[in-house]
Amino acid sequence: MSTESEGGIAGLLGRLAGRHVVVLGDAMLDHLVGGDVARLSPEAPVPVLALRRTVSALGGAANVARNAVSLGGRATLVSVVGDDAAGRALAERAQREIGPDSALVIDPTRRTTEKTRFVAGAQHLLRVDAEDVHPVPETVATALLGRLDSALRRADALVLSDYAKGVLSPAVIRAACALARRRGVAIVADPKPATLALYAGIDVIAPNAAEAAAVTGLPVGSDAEVEAAARALERLTGGAVVLTRGAHGMTVLDRSGRATHLPTEAREVYDVSGAGDTVVAVLALAASDDLVLAARLANRAAGLAVARVGTTAVGAESLRQALAPTAAAGGRVMSLAEAAAAAAEWRGRGARVVLTNGCFDLLHPGHLHLITQARARGDRLIVAVNDDASVRRLKGPARPVQPEADRARLLAGLTGVDAVVLFPEDTPLAVIEAIRPDILVKGADYRLDAVIGGDLVRSRGGAVVLVPLLDGHSTTATLGRLADRTGAA
Repeated sequence: MSTESEGGIAGLLGRLAGRHVVVLGDAMLDHLVGGDVARLSPEAPVPVLALRRTVSALGGAANVARNAVSLGGRATLVSVVGDDAAGRALAERAQREIGPDSALVIDPTRRTTEKTRFVAGAQHLLRVDAEDVHPVPETVATALLGRLDSALRRADALVLSDYAKGVLSPAVIRAACALARRRGVAIVADPKPATLALYAGIDVIAPNAAEAAAVTGLPVGSDAEVEAAARALERLTGGAVVLTRGAHGMTVLDRSGRATHLPTEAREVYDVSGAGDTVVAVLALAASDDLVLAARLANRAAGLAVARVGTTAVGAESLRQALAPTAAAGGRVMSLAEAAAAAAEWRGRGARVVLTNGCFDLLHPGHLHLITQARARGDRLIVAVNDDASVRRLKGPARPVQPEADRARLLAGLTGVDAVVLFPEDTPLAVIEAIRPDILVKGADYRLDAVIGGDLVRSRGGAVVLVPLLDGHSTTATLGRLADRTGAA
């Protein structure tokens, strides 16, 4: 992709901040049960999963809304939950992770949808769904549409997120589209094949290739076949089409009838759970912008989503770093919230999370030694880096030599580094509290009892490791040698 295109996408990302989307659809809780498999059960030829962690996250329509917020926008989730513990947990998470405006209607006749995935390493073993999929009762639908109408008064776009769990019945789809049109709000739909004909007149539909094939009866192997299927969908709905194709990227049929094929942006694929939610969130936030440009941004965001395990939200900062012209880090520079979420996901599948920190001003062999030793202590490594202001406070007004963005990208490009976080404080205590590492690694110039945050790590059952230093290798020593040579010259 050209630098000009990257610049346009980065500009679009900046414009998403503050835009408001309303997400109507099937909200659910996703659980990831992670551990290790070392043997088969003697009772049956099935693997025995040694449990390490269980992690929960918002899923379905709730994950679309969470992605919109993570990308800098605002979101209102309108959905239905049961009168049960899962529904209360979903509501609490929505309040915390999406915002106070979420409108959840309680239906005492149904259970809250939950999906539980059992994972060993990056290998999915089993998924268990607990759900009721009958259409919501008329009284619940009426309450749902009342809350939707109120939310649409201040919205830029409406997302219809259909997971076929009963919220988006034909009557609700028709009424929701009518309310959005009355309010002049753009409509973006992630439909199911059985109800796709109900979306006539919407702005954008975003099915995957299998759904497009099921609706049109057309093959979707080659670019030409996919384009033909997209045109059939356009004739059916009258809207633009963004057709997601997994490893083959996306095909966009814009409002002018022009077809554009976008190759995948994924470089590592660990888990495709929720990647479609990320795409739809970007398309909705960018509903007033050029569709192909929005699809390029959504494609890049999806590439980051599939590189993480579990249902996840891609943040604006990691996406911004991935779009930087010099980026070689594949989105591994993250905000603290993103890194904390990633650490929780990694622990959920049994990984040991290691954290180390420092200024890392001029990378030298001592830094590489620390990174290598830290990575060897666990399965995932997060590096916390002092930002420019805190380096000046710690090292003096002449430091840092390298600005924080360059330091972060260089570290993120190193083999074995899974995430890099910039922090503004003089100490990494806030990072340690958020990341909750299993192992904290520092150089041996510290004493164990003097490592900041070490007591917190140990109190949670973790360990603090001191790595021997390489003599003569430090940024200060390097700058001193440069000064001596300059003076001698």
